[in-house]
Amino acid sequence: MTRRTILGGAAMAVAAEWLNAQQAEARGEGPKVTRYVCEFAAKTKFEDLPADVIELGKKSILDGIGLAFSGSVARTGPISRDYVEALGAARRESTVIGTAMKSPARFAAFLNGVAMHADDYDDTQLAVAKNRVYGLLTHPTVTAWAPALAVGEAGGRSGRDVMLAYHVGVEVESKIAEAINPRHYVEGFHSTGTIGVFGSAAAVAKLRGYDAGQTARALGIAGAQSSGLRENFGTMTKPFQAGHAAESGVLAADLAERGWTAAENILEAPVGFFRAAGGGFDIHAIYEKLGRPWTFHDPGVSIKPYPSGSLTHPGMTEMLRLIREHDIKPEQVESVEVGTNSYMPTALIHHHPQNALEAKFSMEFCMAALLLYRKAGLTVFVDEVVRRPDVQAMMGRVKFGVNAEADAAGSDKMTTVLTLHLKDGRAISGRADFGKGSPANPMSYAEVSEKFLDCAEFAKWPKQKAAAVVEMVGKLETLPDIRELTKLCAA
Repeated sequence: MTRRTILGGAAMAVAAEWLNAQQAEARGEGPKVTRYVCEFAAKTKFEDLPADVIELGKKSILDGIGLAFSGSVARTGPISRDYVEALGAARRESTVIGTAMKSPARFAAFLNGVAMHADDYDDTQLAVAKNRVYGLLTHPTVTAWAPALAVGEAGGRSGRDVMLAYHVGVEVESKIAEAINPRHYVEGFHSTGTIGVFGSAAAVAKLRGYDAGQTARALGIAGAQSSGLRENFGTMTKPFQAGHAAESGVLAADLAERGWTAAENILEAPVGFFRAAGGGFDIHAIYEKLGRPWTFHDPGVSIKPYPSGSLTHPGMTEMLRLIREHDIKPEQVESVEVGTNSYMPTALIHHHPQNALEAKFSMEFCMAALLLYRKAGLTVFVDEVVRRPDVQAMMGRVKFGVNAEADAAGSDKMTTVLTLHLKDGRAISGRADFGKGSPANPMSYAEVSEKFLDCAEFAKWPKQKAAAVVEMVGKLETLPDIRELTKLCAA
């Protein structure tokens, strides 16, 4: 049998499947997934949010604002702001966090989205299905909160309204990410960019009171803007992809409101998003699953203790524990073995990083930083530290790869196995399935507040204003106008 015959047969099978799906669609058969999603967005009320979901959401919202502060002084900050200023947009309605700049809501969503993701320090959606990598779905807050805050400020909406829109956006995005075939991420798409756009559009549609039909058109337009590639990890374009998704949801809603047309079955259509971007989807992961349970409740959302890829965090949590428990000094270390499942090295791709962006996706750097400094915060993930001779030398002692024990644990965990070989002949081992900040080892509101204040200090933000943000987010649902919050975030 020739390659042409095989490919021809496969193409015929795909064509037949597509035709059958088209015919079923024409007959009105099968669940209308997009319509279901849009009705959920349109009908959900604040009273539908469980108390624990509201409180968990506040932690992620506070975290996201803090990251917009620290991200405002990242290298992407002035570049992206200069670009938007050059557009000459006259409408100054929404705050660019950490600056005196205001812009149209669309561009504020973009700039704040880029900033929130600039340090790769934002929260992470966790997977449910066994065939998915536990820590590799989306960063849900950046693409839901950035547009909700920008549009909410422009409209003078209440804290309660903006919170509801944010939760709708997170839930829609998360369930879409759960449903699409894992091939979507495994073969190169950056799901925060590609799927986050739907969360953004859903959040804005909710805030503006769109009915299910308007929301469906907004999602159709959003689908046309779905983009993002994992090859950009370790570059400025990774946070661009998050900011682009946040902005594109606002654009999609703007056009839908003005009567722009789009496919209203964009998710499940035979040549729609699920098929084109993933080769298919699991309908049972999304249909009649929105808010049942809410993603914040189960499996939860992980808040990062370190500004690096979430897959490094179990190993970093365990490494710091071993260092403290055994009082390990850097000069004692002969070598370090770090082993994970076979999926994790496909994301942690930089083994000899030369700058901070690459270091965020380097298990070797993360281990070396902890061994040398016993910390790995924003001041460690900078180019000068990455390039230090002692850091480069310590990275050379770290061997990172697949471990049979970790691989056997499955991809629904982020199991990391460590063995430190010391120069005195001792071997010290440890294992972690989850890191600090995960639902299995959560950060309290006080701990998230500490992280927030650290991010604000990194951006040289006034301590009094930063402390007021912490207090205000804790009672966000009582704010009559979200602009009370954004005033504290503006210079």
